[in-house]
Amino acid sequence: MIEILVVIGIIAVLAAIVIIAINPARQFAQARNTQRTSNVESILNAIGQRMADNKGLFVSTGCTVDIPTATGTISSSGINIASCLVPTYMPSMVIDPTGTTTAPTCTPIYTDSSNYNTCYQVVKDASTGRVTVIAPDAELGATISLIR
Repeated sequence: MIEILVVIGIIAVLAAIVIIAINPARQFAQARNTQRTSNVESILNAIGQRMADNKGLFVSTGCTVDIPTATGTISSSGINIASCLVPTYMPSMVIDPTGTTTAPTCTPIYTDSSNYNTCYQVVKDASTGRVTVIAPDAELGATISLIR
């Protein structure tokens, strides 16, 4: 009888470990954060390519919007840089993957370059000119921001 109880206890402990290790909510949150990192890299690479093509300047022919020195959201009503990047540097603007964040800062949408909200933020350092793209709705306490 004691041997059966010991076996049942061991099985219960192993089952608990497996359930914790394969936590689906955590796995989905990690997958969304990976998508956010990829999206931030895509935006930053497109900005970098545009600046490289224009001798270090973001603003040039066909693009009158510059990246501000104060953090702002990349959207058609905020920092509207889609017309500067799409379709030459990226096929379409990427948007934040919707998830179960407890307090999302915005609702992502992309219809076209004149109606979109990426939910990503961008800022340019006034002294160095380095550009930072941020994903403010990262989950699991992650901080996703890349600098070029």
